[in-house]
Amino acid sequence: MSSSVHEPANSREFVKQSSLYQEFLAEREEILKHKWLESERLGYDIGFERALLDWIRKHREGWRAARRQQQQGAGVAGSPVLQERK
Repeated sequence: MSSSVHEPANSREFVKQSSLYQEFLAEREEILKHKWLESERLGYDIGFERALLDWIRKHREGWRAARRQQQQGAGVAGSPVLQERK
């Protein structure tokens, strides 16, 4: 039974180290930056959902392409996440 107590912590660490989770965090950070910039520009908080939809529509494709290119240059081209997007 003691191994089941350690499993959740190990699972959480595995998830935190996964490339998919790292991509999620990086994308989330970009969305939060976009939210801040647009909120400042408009003079009020636009909210996460509006920022998310706006960022996806205007910036996601270019951001992903630039990130993919940057990671390939850094030797991360074998990442399963990157292969799925090709």
